[in-house]
Amino acid sequence: MTGREKSDDRVVPEDRRKAVPIAEELRGGKAVTDGPSVAQLRLFPETADSPKGDSGEAANDASLPATTEVPKSGNTKEAPLPAMTMEEVANYGNLREAFRQVASNKGAPGPDRESIEQVQARLHDVLTVLNRGLLDGSYRPGMIRRVWIPKGGGGQRGLGIPNVIDRIVQQAVYRVMNPHYDPTFHPSSHGFREGRSCHTAIAEAVGYLEGGNGWVVDMDLEKFFDRVNHDRLLSRLEQRMKDRRLLSLIRQMLKAKVVMPDGVVVTTEEGTPQGGPLSPLLSNIVLDELDEELTRRGLHFVRYADDCNIYVRSKRSGERVMASISRFIETRLRLKVNAAKSAVARPEERHFLGFRLRPDAWHGSVEVLLSKRSKERIDGKIRELTPRNWGNSLDACLFRLRQYVAGWIGFFWICTQAEASTFAKLDAHIRRRLRAMLLRHWKRRRFIVRQLIRRGTRATTAWRSVYRLRRGWWALSHLPVVEQALPNAFFARAGLVSLFDEWVATRRRHDRARSQAGLW
Repeated sequence: MTGREKSDDRVVPEDRRKAVPIAEELRGGKAVTDGPSVAQLRLFPETADSPKGDSGEAANDASLPATTEVPKSGNTKEAPLPAMTMEEVANYGNLREAFRQVASNKGAPGPDRESIEQVQARLHDVLTVLNRGLLDGSYRPGMIRRVWIPKGGGGQRGLGIPNVIDRIVQQAVYRVMNPHYDPTFHPSSHGFREGRSCHTAIAEAVGYLEGGNGWVVDMDLEKFFDRVNHDRLLSRLEQRMKDRRLLSLIRQMLKAKVVMPDGVVVTTEEGTPQGGPLSPLLSNIVLDELDEELTRRGLHFVRYADDCNIYVRSKRSGERVMASISRFIETRLRLKVNAAKSAVARPEERHFLGFRLRPDAWHGSVEVLLSKRSKERIDGKIRELTPRNWGNSLDACLFRLRQYVAGWIGFFWICTQAEASTFAKLDAHIRRRLRAMLLRHWKRRRFIVRQLIRRGTRATTAWRSVYRLRRGWWALSHLPVVEQALPNAFFARAGLVSLFDEWVATRRRHDRARSQAGLW
């Protein structure tokens, strides 16, 4: 069969979108080392720098709360939008708002080492020159600073950090383009879109599993952001964007040279470096063609950026979908499927956006659980935040824990009741590590005994427990006498936030909001 073969699970979509014809693309190439005599055409002798840091909140009800409802498609029949032109991008008000958004994201400097604060100090002059440079064509994007950050699954992810001035221009272009493109994206696309998130993606996936689609085609695109074909992307933009000056500007942004950590400058022939404000929108425009193809075939799918899961009813059907969609991705989109990380499997065996979904046939529901990778990650973070050789106060340690727990629960609160025991175990593990830390602070065993006695332990029990078998700090931290002297209530009074309690409170808060919104 061809790359457009049908699946066992094909259904007729209710609002099938017409596939947009794609022009033939020109060739693309790899990044190559540039010569030492390369000179950057830049707007200012010193360019701004301040890129954003690394790029991820107990009820008995197992269903997902209100905020994870899958949003509806935007209404594209409202008042007509202004055309995508360079005049709209270069508008002084648009540039000022673009700077405000760039400043709110904070971030580190680009290759010119100029910070957001330095640009803000002369903002009027910067925006005036930008306005003139964009309209007369003299503006040229600066180089991009490459930064490597560790990936959760191992390896490193490359971020491209433009200069602050270039980020302002990218944000200004984004503000003009996004109202035209975002409402037309597929409802199953959840990445980098207002009103959508990992939570809405998980909610949609749960719905497909509850509908009987018990197998998942988990597709991993290898180095997607580094492999986007520039000519195909620009050809797709040309279908809606008629201003050649704006298309030329986007091409220049895509072709911007990259400064590697060792100072080597390389040219860019493909890819949309992660780190710039425009990159997420361009990646969605590229992958919207994949969404159109999946819709044309009547497949149930959920996509968050380059993470795409397709839900089918049988393994055999999934294998056919995997083969045919892989051919489409590699021949039509000029991207590469990572065969080692892609698979047709049961959903509980796969990691999706930090979660694992497990259908419960007995109750007819789907449990949202932590993935193995997420568990390993929080275990490692707990060890990092509660080192036994911590040289500061307990209050300082608990402050760091509170900050992390608040953000972590802010994301993983959608886990269902089946994961309650995991949160309780993590709480117990944190408290044990804190006990071991305090014992090490007390150092000498004689002083440890005195502290235990001071907290109500019988003297004979304290002496016998601490001195018997010459246990280390970790073993001592699990002794009943230590747990009684340093009970859970002691750490709660000191300011320790319980993962389990925060999870319960957050779920109840969202359930209450759902009830008040009349969604029950």
